[in-house]
Amino acid sequence: MSQEGIPIPSSKNYKRDYKAEYANYQGTPEQKKKRASRGRARYSLIKKGKVRVGDGKDVDHVNTDANDNSSSNLRVQSKSANRSYPRTKNAGKKRLGNI
Repeated sequence: MSQEGIPIPSSKNYKRDYKAEYANYQGTPEQKKKRASRGRARYSLIKKGKVRVGDGKDVDHVNTDANDNSSSNLRVQSKSANRSYPRTKNAGKKRLGNI
């Protein structure tokens, strides 16, 4: 628990407040636009036959811009490859050539 008595995410008594998360972050116009853009990116690769529904693959944006759905910026990666990045000593993301 934190000093204020509020459970922190790593504690076993922590309960996630999904309504508050949506209201404060996921429901903002900017996040809705990014989520819709990511969906359009996946749909475009489904149409090209590069991914299928339920195949366990992620559509990666090479330049990390979720709004850039140009075909040269999209690639198919495994979930583990797309959701992990090399880290610096301080646990920050390393910036590599095409990531």
